[in-house]
Amino acid sequence: MKAVERIAQHYLLKQLPKATALVAMDGIVSDASDSWLNIFGIAPKDSTGVNIFSLYGESDALREKLMESRAFSLRHSIGKEMDKRWLESTFAPWYDEKENIIGTIIQTDDISREVDKERELEKANHILKTKSEVAQVGCWEYTIATEELFWCDETKKIHNVALSYDPNVTDAIAFYKQGYSRNKISMLIHSAIHEGAPFNKKLIILTQTGEEKWVSVAGRPISENGKIVKLFGTIQDINEQVANETKIKQHQQLLTALIDNLPLNVFVKDLDSKKILVNKAECDYLGKSAKDLIGKTDFDLYDKEVAKISREEDLEVIRTLKPMLGKETISIKKDGHITYFLTSKIPLFDLEGKISGLIGIGMDITAMKKKEDQLRNLINITSVQNKKLINFAHIVSHNLRSHSANFSMLLKFLSEEKDEAEKAHIMTMLNQASDSLLETLENLNQVVDINTNVTLSKQPLNLNESIANVRQNLSAFLEKNKVKIINNIPLDMVVWSVPAYLDSIILNLVTNAVKYSSPERNPIITMDAKKREKTLIFSVSDNGMGIDLERYGDKIFGMYKTFHNRKDAKGIGLYIIKNQIEAMGGSITVNSEVDKGATFNVYFNEESK
Repeated sequence: MKAVERIAQHYLLKQLPKATALVAMDGIVSDASDSWLNIFGIAPKDSTGVNIFSLYGESDALREKLMESRAFSLRHSIGKEMDKRWLESTFAPWYDEKENIIGTIIQTDDISREVDKERELEKANHILKTKSEVAQVGCWEYTIATEELFWCDETKKIHNVALSYDPNVTDAIAFYKQGYSRNKISMLIHSAIHEGAPFNKKLIILTQTGEEKWVSVAGRPISENGKIVKLFGTIQDINEQVANETKIKQHQQLLTALIDNLPLNVFVKDLDSKKILVNKAECDYLGKSAKDLIGKTDFDLYDKEVAKISREEDLEVIRTLKPMLGKETISIKKDGHITYFLTSKIPLFDLEGKISGLIGIGMDITAMKKKEDQLRNLINITSVQNKKLINFAHIVSHNLRSHSANFSMLLKFLSEEKDEAEKAHIMTMLNQASDSLLETLENLNQVVDINTNVTLSKQPLNLNESIANVRQNLSAFLEKNKVKIINNIPLDMVVWSVPAYLDSIILNLVTNAVKYSSPERNPIITMDAKKREKTLIFSVSDNGMGIDLERYGDKIFGMYKTFHNRKDAKGIGLYIIKNQIEAMGGSITVNSEVDKGATFNVYFNEESK
C-alpha cells in the first residue's frame, strides 16, 4: 500500500461538532477533531501516534472488520465501572482522490444517556413482565384503522397459544365461550369503538387446548383529535379466584341453609350490640325481615328493662371474653308478648384475634316452662289428693269401724236380752244406728263423687242469679231465723263454675252462718265479689259466734270437725265445699274472731275454664 504522507491538522476537521478521526491503515490516528479527542481524554498535542486498537479494544475483531473495507458501527464503553461511558462509533473507508482506500474515517457519539434510558426501559419492561406473569394479567391493543391486534406474552399464555401466535379480532372473539360470554365481549368491543364506553367484565374463554377458564377482561378507548383510534386493555386469569369464590358461596349457602333451618334463634351483634346477622327463626320470632333487623339493638325491639339486661350481658361477654352458656332469660317484646329462652352468648373475634362482637343463640323454652308449671301443679294436686285420700281412708276406717262396733255391740245385746221391752229398745237403737250408717255412707259417696267426677265442666254463671235461687230455697229457714242478707255484688258479675257446685257453696256458707249465729243478735250475712287477674273472689261474712282460729284453724275444713256445742252440727258442709272448690282449681280461706263473726273467701280459678 502506498505510504500516506503526514497530513497537517485541518482547521475545519478540528472544529467539527461531530467527533471525527482519520485513521491510517495501520490504525494510527492521522488527524481528529477536538470533540473526538475530548471523548477519549487525549490532548491535541498528544494525538500523534495514537493507536485506535488501544482505544477500542478487541483489536483482532476490529482489524478483521476494517479489512472488509465496509462501513459498520460498533457500540463500546470506556472508563471504569463507576465512570463508564457508552460510545457508538461508525467506521467508514477513507478514500484518496483516486478512490484508493487510505484508511478509515471514525465518527463517535457519546450514547451514555441513551444506554441508561434503554436500561431503565428494559428494567421497567422486565418488572412489568414479571408483574404480569405473577398477577397473571396480560395486555392487548387493537388499532382500529389497520385492524391490527397485539397480545403480550402473558395474554398468549392465558389463551394457551404459542408466543409466536399472531392474533386477529375475529379469532380473539372466537376464544370466548359460545353464548353469553362471546355475545357479551362482542357487544363490549362494539360499544367501546362506537360509543367510547370502557368495560370490565368477568367472562369465560376456551383456550386453544380446550380448557375452560374464567378471565377478567377490561378495555378503554384511546382517542386522538376527538376520534377513537385504539382500544387498550388487560386480561387476567381469574379461574382460581372464581373457583374459590364459588366454593365460598357454596359454603355460605350451606351455612345459611343450616342456620336458617335450625330450631334456634341465631344472631350476631357488633360491639355496640347492633345486630349484623340474623337467621330465619329470629326474623320469624320478631315478625320482621332480616333487612329490618340489621343495625337494630335490643332497645329497638324489646321491653326497656329486658333490653337493659341483655346489653349488660353483652358487655360482660365482650369485657371478659368468656361465653355465657345456657342462661334462662325472659324476652318481652314491645307488644308485651313474653317468651322464655335458654340463651348462650359467645365472643366473636376478627382475623387478628380482636373481639369484634358476639354470637347469640336462643332456644325458646316457653312451651317447656308451661309443661314444667303444669307438671308442678299436677304434682301439687297429686300431693293434695294423696293427703285427701289418706285422710279419707282414715275417716272411712274410723267411721265405719265405729258403726260396725256399734252394730256388733247392739246385736250382742239383742241376742242376750230376754226382756221383750228391752229388746224393742235395742231394735230402736239398731234402726237409729242403721240410719246413721246410711247417712255416713251418703256423705262419703258425695265426697268421692266430687273428687272423681272429671266430666263436669265449668260454665259462665251470673252470681246474683245463683244467690237468688239459694235464698228462695231457704226462704222459710231465713225468715224463721230473722236473717238479714246484704248483697254488694254487681248485677252483671259472672263466675266460671260447675252450676251444682256453686249452688252447694252458697247454700253451705249461708246455712253455716245461720247455724253458728250469736244468740245475742240477729244474724247479718254480707256478700261481696271482686275480680283480680284470672281469679274471682267471692266473700261471705257474718256476725255470728266466730271461730278460735288459733285453736281450730288447721281443722276447720276437716270432715266431721265441729267447734260449737250444737246438736245439728255435723262438720261435713265445709269439708264438701272445700273439695268442690279445689276440684275446680280454686281455694277457700277463713278470717274470724270469737264472738265477732267470720268471713269466708272463695277463690274461683277462671284461668282454666
